[in-house]
Amino acid sequence: MEGHFPLMAILREKCLLLFAISLVACTWAQSQTYIIHMDVSAMPKAFSDHHNWYLATVSSVLDTSKVAAPYNSKLLYTYKTSVHGFSASLTNSEHEALKKSPGYISSTRDPPLEVHTTHTSEFIGLSSVSGAGALNAYYGEDVIIGLVDTGIWPENESFNDQGMSRIPSRWKGKCMSGTHFNSSLCNNKLVGARFYNRGLIANNPKLTIPMNSPRDTSGHGTHTSSIAAGNYLKGASYFGYAPGTARGMAPRARIAMYKAVWRYGVYSSDVLAAIDQAIEDGVDILSLSLGFGMDGMSLEDDPIAIATFSAMEKGIFVAASAGNDGALYWTLMNGAPWLVTVGASTIDRRFYGILTLGTGDQIAFATLYPGNSSLDQTTLAFLDGCENVQELKNVKNKVIVCKDNLSISSQVENAESAGVLGAVFITDISVSELYTRSSFPAAFIGLQDGQRVIDYIQKSNEPRGSLQFRKTEIGTKPAPRVDGYSSRGPFLGCKNVLKPDLLAPGTAILGSWSAISPVAEVRSHPLFSKFNLLSGTSMATPHVAGVAALVKEAHPDWTTAAIRSALMTTANPLDNTESPIKDAANDNLPASPLDIGAGHINATKALDPGLIYDITAEDYIKFLCGMNYSKKQIQIITRSTYNCTNKSVHLNYPSFIAYFNNNDDGHSNSNVHEFQRTLTNVGGQGMSSYTAKVTGMGGVKVSVVPQRLVFTKQHEKLSYKLIVEGPKLLAEDVMHGSLSWVHDGGKYVVRSPIVATSLIPESV
Repeated sequence: MEGHFPLMAILREKCLLLFAISLVACTWAQSQTYIIHMDVSAMPKAFSDHHNWYLATVSSVLDTSKVAAPYNSKLLYTYKTSVHGFSASLTNSEHEALKKSPGYISSTRDPPLEVHTTHTSEFIGLSSVSGAGALNAYYGEDVIIGLVDTGIWPENESFNDQGMSRIPSRWKGKCMSGTHFNSSLCNNKLVGARFYNRGLIANNPKLTIPMNSPRDTSGHGTHTSSIAAGNYLKGASYFGYAPGTARGMAPRARIAMYKAVWRYGVYSSDVLAAIDQAIEDGVDILSLSLGFGMDGMSLEDDPIAIATFSAMEKGIFVAASAGNDGALYWTLMNGAPWLVTVGASTIDRRFYGILTLGTGDQIAFATLYPGNSSLDQTTLAFLDGCENVQELKNVKNKVIVCKDNLSISSQVENAESAGVLGAVFITDISVSELYTRSSFPAAFIGLQDGQRVIDYIQKSNEPRGSLQFRKTEIGTKPAPRVDGYSSRGPFLGCKNVLKPDLLAPGTAILGSWSAISPVAEVRSHPLFSKFNLLSGTSMATPHVAGVAALVKEAHPDWTTAAIRSALMTTANPLDNTESPIKDAANDNLPASPLDIGAGHINATKALDPGLIYDITAEDYIKFLCGMNYSKKQIQIITRSTYNCTNKSVHLNYPSFIAYFNNNDDGHSNSNVHEFQRTLTNVGGQGMSSYTAKVTGMGGVKVSVVPQRLVFTKQHEKLSYKLIVEGPKLLAEDVMHGSLSWVHDGGKYVVRSPIVATSLIPESV
């Protein structure tokens, strides 16, 4: 999961419980699990349904010369909607025999996937006070958000159903019973909870799962659920940090949890089963904070891309995390054009402490230390490199001051080992959350501030200082900024669509937490809390899912592409200092759409975008044809037997990317790229006109034909052409501008990012 640092640590825990190795287990250890794609049109008439056909298919290929699990155990899942096919645990010989079965198309190994609040709702425009206009009318009522994650802690107060109406009659989901979990724990807020781990167990046959239920033992799924749709909860904070009233983006939306992510790992077969069931249950929105590393493979090898195509066909909006592998280009995952790919940003909030010297001089420092909020004036001891643990023990009742001569990590370890009262670390590196969430009172300050501390100690007969923690400041600038860990585009599996799509809050986000999973440690003692602060594109994704629920409630007839268009074309490309969003990996350069997509999500404007770019399922298939995907590949991805007689290199997407890779055609010294797009009038006025405004790129010419669109009625569609012309080889690897359709009355600005690039995958 793209869950970021705390969750990844949990996933590495060696907490596997082994059972005795039986003959069956030994046989299974020789097997491997596969996801098998089938042609449903080849199902013999003798079978009444696909499940029985798949059972018979597996039975027919069993290696009867060996002791093996029965065929109904070898078959893990049959998929109804997400794919046409099933998953099974097979030996090599059984797998080879299966390839000769009627209706077999292809198979892939069951690959593991990566596991990728009190103020953020206000930061993206969801004010809880009056004055937010039409936004106050929408809270996601009766929209159902499904999350595929680590489960949920149902007793957390974020999931209370106070003030909520009865569950919509259309809902088909349920709450599954399991270890320490039963259906009575669900309510009008938490309307569904299921769990999936057959693929996990098949790939780890010695594994026993002690908490075999939808209950969340790690906290990640509880966190993402509360961000998307947590109910109002007063008095929320992380040990005093980020205090306030917590609420999800859509506080009246319903939550359905599909647990397919476990402490021991996560497999595609389980995730496919979860998405398959979510589609059947009738979710409206899917939030996926996990992903499959593509490694150059195409979309038919990406289980998330395949499953979410079916979701899109059913009208389900899918938000998926971009990944935490930034800040290099081509690191993005979940880039299929039919889902919304979300990057992570900082917000205008900082958590800090104050070091006060005996002179009264104060120095602020970043911290998430959860312990006692202050250390009174105590003797300061400067030990330079702090390399000698015994020397540190001799002054353990003082606040030590260490200068980063070699390694900040070894200094922290030495101080912790010595059990010092507190520490001030002077370093010229930007420390991560790993350090600021320290297990003992610690301050990390820069070289300039550090020299002030050293000078004070050396000049004072009795140098003293105090440390204060648990301070929060709102309104810090600049914000938002794309954070360094957020993965960058383009997307290897579909590079002709600009990704990511959007940026949303992802750094140090407050959310609810599991009661049995510690959130911090102080002096080797674990601490527990109803809330936790996490960073990652996992946290950004449910923000988008929640806002999409608000748009869905306001416009129930809109397609998933229409909702995405509304979110993208109203996104904010500027931070709150009215300057371009800065890239945290390089503060001197403005971030490009390959970092931020269309920009930072703006919930208020998304409800009324003026114009939208709409796309049908057939449009996506024609686009895959235009990308030269084969008939077999398209059948795997889309379950369609489309023959590609009508293909297109154009997709009606709210963004543009043009590649200039010095391809010599022998005719000219320039490359010309043409994009065809169609806009639909969804503004409140039937008669309206828009004028094209282009923000250009040096050395690259951008033009629009026609430059003016005049709509005479609601839902009317008008088309235009965007032309990007530049040299065969660009002066820079990435250049970017934008196209905005500006309403003549000034009510709407419908903005799309444009990228011209010479990047190629081989340059990664």
